Amino acid sequence: MSVTIRDVAQRAGVSKATVSKVLNDSYSISQATKDRVQAVIQELGYSPNRRAQSFATGKTRNILFLARMEHGVGFSNPHLFEILAGAENALSHKGYGLILRQSTPQELIEHYAELLCSEYVDGAILHASVVDKAVARALMEAPLPYIVVGMPDFANQLCWIDTNNSVAGQIAATHLLAKGRDRLAFIGGPKGDSISAHRLSGFLDRLEVDPPAGYIRSGEPTREGGYTATQTLLTLPEPPSGIVCANQYIAYGCVQALKDAQKSIPQDVAVLTFDDFPFSQVLDPPLTVVNLDMYDMGEQAAKIVLRRIRRPQLLVQSQTTLPSLIERASTAGE
Repeated sequence: MSVTIRDVAQRAGVSKATVSKVLNDSYSISQATKDRVQAVIQELGYSPNRRAQSFATGKTRNILFLARMEHGVGFSNPHLFEILAGAENALSHKGYGLILRQSTPQELIEHYAELLCSEYVDGAILHASVVDKAVARALMEAPLPYIVVGMPDFANQLCWIDTNNSVAGQIAATHLLAKGRDRLAFIGGPKGDSISAHRLSGFLDRLEVDPPAGYIRSGEPTREGGYTATQTLLTLPEPPSGIVCANQYIAYGCVQALKDAQKSIPQDVAVLTFDDFPFSQVLDPPLTVVNLDMYDMGEQAAKIVLRRIRRPQLLVQSQTTLPSLIERASTAGE
């Protein structure tokens, strides 16, 4: 015989209404009561009927995730899957499902504007790659609780979450300075790349003096871009003793260029980059990184959406997560 909500309530010593509120993570229930009821749910192996819950509460218990997922996205945006995994984990623990849809900003306005105002889902998580000014206006007008993953690169009043890229740049410079590297260069993406710009800003804030002319390079955020920029740095009268690369693709090219120039890493030049994938652990030498925990960011994004579902009056908020350093052989020694 299957376990019912009545069985859970009797074992936990609470009412059926209290069990229902615990299942819906209501703010009106104390954490101690939630813990007691959840323990009984696990003990009895109770599994709520989600279809019945949806009918009774008017909730679908589904969250929409919108992102650009063109061919090759696994390499062009490896963060996306970490964010997805973190969000799905947080949602599943609260009894919510995740619906994934591919979109561009134009398609979002054309096809999903109605969905954002509909009763098909209870909330939405949008990757910043699908959010432009028109989408931002639609989100502000829609009644659906949402969050944007990644700070939009235009003035807005959206609810978003992102890592603090300026702090990441500061951490990178601080680490190399502590290693005795006093000639630090930075290889970034194109001038319109806001993520690279914030990392550079933090990097420059941490330096005690302005870097020599030519030490700040910008270009394509690719292996080829990193290779070319590093070659240019090595032609300077005083080449850098440490290089910070704005992403892993740039770092890959940087390492290749240093090796082709017979430069030892880290003895001649220390190399540091951001994120802990896809190349940092397999390159020779393994790269020191300022790690951006995208899995955690996905979890936090999901939790914010759930809070906004439970508390529709919650004011729009933005949140940043803090990066951390993982030291490896590319900056070891000294």
